[in-house]
Amino acid sequence: MFCYQCEQTAGGSGCTKLGVCGKNEDIQSLQDTLLYGLKGIAAYAYHARELGAHEEEVDAFMHEALFKTVTNVSFDLNQYLDLVLKCGAVNLKTMEMLDIVHTQKFGNPIPTAVETGTKAGPGILVTGHDLLDLDELLKQTEGTGVNIYTHSEMLPAHGYPLLNKFTHLVGNYGGAWQEQKKEFNAFSGALLATTNCVLIPPENTYLNRLFTIGITGVPGATHLKSRDFKTLIEKAKSLPPLFNAPGKKIWTGFHHTAILGLAEKIVSLVKQGKIKHFFLIGGCDGAKPGRNYYTEFAEKVPKDCVILTLACGKYRFNKLDFGDIEGIPRLIDLGQCNNAYSAIQVAVALAKAFNCTVNELPLTLVLSWFEQKAVAILLTLLYLNIKGIYIGPTPPAFLSKNVFAVLQDKFDLKLISTPNEDLKKILKK
Repeated sequence: MFCYQCEQTAGGSGCTKLGVCGKNEDIQSLQDTLLYGLKGIAAYAYHARELGAHEEEVDAFMHEALFKTVTNVSFDLNQYLDLVLKCGAVNLKTMEMLDIVHTQKFGNPIPTAVETGTKAGPGILVTGHDLLDLDELLKQTEGTGVNIYTHSEMLPAHGYPLLNKFTHLVGNYGGAWQEQKKEFNAFSGALLATTNCVLIPPENTYLNRLFTIGITGVPGATHLKSRDFKTLIEKAKSLPPLFNAPGKKIWTGFHHTAILGLAEKIVSLVKQGKIKHFFLIGGCDGAKPGRNYYTEFAEKVPKDCVILTLACGKYRFNKLDFGDIEGIPRLIDLGQCNNAYSAIQVAVALAKAFNCTVNELPLTLVLSWFEQKAVAILLTLLYLNIKGIYIGPTPPAFLSKNVFAVLQDKFDLKLISTPNEDLKKILKK
């Protein structure tokens, strides 16, 4: 490849620059990382803007970062490292903005047990992340006899008081996004996809009852141009009703405001040695083999440890019975992926209570990554100088060996191995 910077073969012995379009592997790696992080920020900022909130700081950074990547005006490695960490800082601001507007609109989430079975009657299953779409649908279906179910990342909606007040929000159906084809085919009602993580249906299955809205689109599905859900509701009424089939209840709604209300008791249990360690096990799930690691890891966490979780990664183990430690649940679902903000607030509060840094807490993050929001959250954690994070099942393909080595050296970023080996390393500290 030709380098227009020095008019030599890019990367060759005569090349004094880094090549055209950042073709140096490490520069390209950081550019890709930054672009994935920007996509994550954009997703959160979109939801916030739909609810009437935006920050000039967020918009300005996105312009700056796009200019530095798409236009290739810089080939400075250190500058890109700084931009990548700044991306993490801006994502933290964006998650905070989204948390504020969510709680202002729907109330502070509270711990809530959610039914996972079905009720007799017509139903609509809502997947994605957009709580405003769900809110409007609940208002329009009230009194119609149509029951509303959440799917995947919509599960945490049940914890918000102003959403949970609707009695026809009856439960959560199914698990993570990658199970859609099986679960949507089995659900006899209508389907609404509100954001990303939507799979193309197999032929002759549920495409004729799949609706999309906003920025989401599936070829052949009915796309709603506004939050007028009349056609969706009519479709649900015309379809075969669901059967009454109660399921196991799962918990969600452990917002940081709810957890911090238990902070004094949690601190006391730690000081008494009754809680030995905290694990944050969660992130974006996927179908690739190797992700059963997270189920096995959660199952093997000792009984004197507490598991925090968030995002769709929790579906690997959130139906298991972990019990409690003197009234403190051993499995605490913080919510959607953007509720990583809550996890950060909890960690900061515990560090303050123990008069130590977050890195000195008995806390280990074990994360699964898959898409852009997971990248943005990882960059936020690195910006906050959180060290010793375990990530898997494999390193992101866009991280070059050199860039990943820098992250390992600077932040002690680790790849998962086996649950037994990793737990042994973590708990011997």
